[in-house]
Amino acid sequence: MAEAPTSCKQAFDMMPSRFNPEASKGLNAVYQFDLAGDSGGKWYVTIANEQCEVKEGSHSSPNITISMTGQDYLDLVNGKLNGQMAFMTGKLRIAGDMGLALKMQSLFS
Repeated sequence: MAEAPTSCKQAFDMMPSRFNPEASKGLNAVYQFDLAGDSGGKWYVTIANEQCEVKEGSHSSPNITISMTGQDYLDLVNGKLNGQMAFMTGKLRIAGDMGLALKMQSLFS
């Protein structure tokens, strides 16, 4: 098991190594992450041709935008926060293709 990230930047830096190309067959999408608060920031993840590329900043036309606080995102990737629970309690907000949000778990270990 990979070590748990301690910052959002570290979590995004680790994303390509946790990427599962098998789960991304036929997928061509841009995930935008808008993370609020001190530890937050903006990143986007492009998935195409069974590859994953992470960049800091905002994408002009993402397929999905995931918004939450930086701390909640860290808790989510470290397994301390359940994604569905976070969504239902308003800690996690999604704009765009809901199906892509559901795919996240299979795309990243």
